[in-house]
Amino acid sequence: MEEKEQLQQELVELEKRLEDLSQRAMTREEQEELVALKQRVERLREQVVRPVTAMDRVKLARHPDRPYTLDFVSWIFEDFIEIHGDRRFADDPAIVCGLARFHGEPVLVVGHQKGHDFKQRQFRNFGMPKPEGYRKALRAMKLAEKFHRPIFSFVDTPGAYPGVDAEERGQAEAIANNLREMARLRVPIVVTITGEGGSGGALAIAVGDIILMLENAIYSVISPEGCAAILWKDASKADFAAEALRLTAPDLLELGVIDRIVPEPPGGAHTNPRQMAEILDRFLMEALAEVRDLPIEELVDRRYRKFRAMGQYLELSEEQWRALLSGSAG
Repeated sequence: MEEKEQLQQELVELEKRLEDLSQRAMTREEQEELVALKQRVERLREQVVRPVTAMDRVKLARHPDRPYTLDFVSWIFEDFIEIHGDRRFADDPAIVCGLARFHGEPVLVVGHQKGHDFKQRQFRNFGMPKPEGYRKALRAMKLAEKFHRPIFSFVDTPGAYPGVDAEERGQAEAIANNLREMARLRVPIVVTITGEGGSGGALAIAVGDIILMLENAIYSVISPEGCAAILWKDASKADFAAEALRLTAPDLLELGVIDRIVPEPPGGAHTNPRQMAEILDRFLMEALAEVRDLPIEELVDRRYRKFRAMGQYLELSEEQWRALLSGSAG
């Protein structure tokens, strides 16, 4: 993966150089350089987009330059007005929500926000919400229901904040309440997993009618590292855990957890965030058109049945369990 990350970085630098050359008058030498650069970029793209392992996708999903909710808001939506506070305790910057327009239609946007530098990430608590974040999101979604506005939710979190203060203020209750209330909201809900979909911290704003997932995003009940630490007491088995968890978009589409995979630019969403937003914009339009005009009772019933139908399990023999826990299961 380190080699692939180096190739991705080289690709980004070359694309910036291409853009710079393309936007000004060039000498003959620069024109020749432009041709050579284009050829090099095409070769790099072919190398970067080769199939990756589950753990490779985990690393791409966590890439610090991936676009977050406020990036998508600025590129896809208009007239965004942010809503703050849960009216009980505080405002949680790890979740942002606000009223906006989507191609002229009034909507509500909700999503996790991580931040693009260390100072921002500290302010946003690295995208890990506390109870007040989930309560703020639900307050905003109730407003959307009152004024008949469709909801767009963007999911990207390692998980809900596990600190003592969050537990004291009812972290589990806040998540559970969101699950119940979102299941019966009487407006269309389109959810997009944009990066990390970490356990209940992600699911708390991910109950929707259409679930989209970016190509290199992940969605799982636990991180590969956490799974490896619990099952095998060995963090080095994180790669194996990532495969076993089936947390990638193709896996989840096969399992029926998501509805559609949104392709990313070559190398990942972080290589060209604006292009990623343009691609996602088309998918959001199609998803909203699919559910916008459904009768409300049918919409809510479909959503309920959709989530009730999820969940598969296998009964393993004692030998199969031993093989799995030893890390040798196929």
